[in-house]
Order: sequence, then structure tokens, then C-alpha cells
Amino acid sequence: MAAPHDLPMELPVIDLDVYLHQDIDSSLVQDECKKAAQALITYGALVLHDSRVSEDDNTTFLDLLEDYFAQPEERLREDERPELGFQVGVTLENTEKPKCAVDEPCLDVIQRLAESERPLDIAGHEPDPKCRFFWRMTEKPPTPPTPTASDLQKYGQKDTILAGFHTDLNFLTIHGRSRYPGLHIWARNTGKRIAQLEHFTGGLVKAGFHEVVVNERTLDVIAQRKISYPDRPLVRISSTFFWHLSSDFDLVPLPELAEKARSVRAEQAQLGRDEGEEVVYPPLKVGKQVESELRHIALLA
Repeated sequence: MAAPHDLPMELPVIDLDVYLHQDIDSSLVQDECKKAAQALITYGALVLHDSRVSEDDNTTFLDLLEDYFAQPEERLREDERPELGFQVGVTLENTEKPKCAVDEPCLDVIQRLAESERPLDIAGHEPDPKCRFFWRMTEKPPTPPTPTASDLQKYGQKDTILAGFHTDLNFLTIHGRSRYPGLHIWARNTGKRIAQLEHFTGGLVKAGFHEVVVNERTLDVIAQRKISYPDRPLVRISSTFFWHLSSDFDLVPLPELAEKARSVRAEQAQLGRDEGEEVVYPPLKVGKQVESELRHIALLA
């Protein structure tokens, strides 16, 4: 079981405006970049502030996706592309399986967490009751916005698991603000992870474990939305954006980052934070890594 930690519970906020409006060699920019790097090492996540992103744009986007996913299932099914591993078009609810429900290294991660810090039990969890839409915007690398939707009219009961405990398989995941709370993340987790950024840094930046569940705050917002917007669909939209490396990119840990990873691992051990067995990151192509992960979560035969 993990020892109690003393990390601050608030994620660091990185101001992208500093990078956009200051000289790249200035101390302000360099300090903000170091702050971002340290946040990824410590938490595997950060909050990004960018004044170019307006609340109106976020509202329009969420409304659009709510309306799309509120369509009848037979209409949505026209956008399915299972022959492409669901990596283009729609993935309907109860299709993607949470890898951690059966993956021993991942279950070991959960076991090492303090009981009060563990995710909701996923041992008997069926495929996730969420929908998703992959829309590829670029070819090299293939980077898709991938909004995720959960029907809170059907799955709005407390402690419902909308997305089981897992890590993402891509290089970076970017989320806009969701209307409905429920995303839980874990900082500096332990166990076997193969996300691209973790592999590339030799374990210095850990792939962040997370889950999406219906909690008390989710229920509060559902109640508020029913009163304030009675005609809107009760759909939780996560404006997910998966940033991938190119499929033919060789994932090989950078030596200097791998050495730093070993140093951080030793520091964690001295603090009594068990990170489990040391992970080996063999060279492999990004495309092969993605194929392997898609098979694990039942999206590719």
C-alpha cells in the first residue's frame, strides 16, 4: 500500500500567453517551460491557460456535440468504422473495454494505492458506457479531436463508472472544460504504462491514470441543468484531443531523460513512494504500440 503523500492537490497552472507574447529566450518563458516540465514529471498533468480560447467557443462546441450524440443510435451507427479500429468516426457506448479491469500490472497499481485513494472498483466492469467520435484533422501525425459523450439520462446515477481507470495510449491528451465534473486523476502513479510520452522519456513523465465517474458534484450540475436548460440533452461531453506521434516514429527513450527518470525513481523510493517494478522501454514503432493498445481495449481485432 502506498504511503501517504504530501503533494499539493491543485495542478500547476501554466500560462501559455507568456510563451506567446514574450521573447522565447526570456527568463519568463524559460521559467514557465521549466514549470510545465516539472508539472508533467510530478503529476503527469497540468492546467493550461490560453487567452485565445473563449468561453463562448467552448459553449458552442459543447452544444454541437450534445446535439450530435443525442441523435438516435441508428443514425450514429452510420458513422461507425470498426474496420479501422474505430479510429475514425463514432464509437458507440459499451464498445471500448477498460484495460485495467483485467490487466495485472494495472491492477497492481490500484493495489499499491492507499484504500482511500483507489478508483471505483472495476473488477466486474463491463465495456465503458460512453460514446466517442474520432475526427482526424492532420495526416502527419494523425491527430484527432476525439470528443467523448456519456448519456446522463441513462447513466446519471451516483458512482456509475463512465470511463474505467486507465491511461491514454497517445503522446499528450488535451481536454477543454467539461460542463459536468467527474474526471479523477492520479499523480505520479506506479506500474506498467506504455503511453508515448512515458516511453519517449524513459519513464520520467508517467502516463497519468484517470477515471470518469458520476459523483456528488456531477449530480449537482445535472440538477442545475435540468432547471436552467430543460430542453438541452443531458450529455456529458469531454472535448478530448489526442496528440499522436507519427506511426513510423521510433519510440526510443532519450538517454538524458531516462537517466533523470532513474534519479526521480530513487528519490520517490527514499520518500516511501512505491513505484513497483522498474519498467523497461524497448524500441518500437508508434504504429505497433497503438495497434497493441487498441487490441487490449477491444477496438481492434
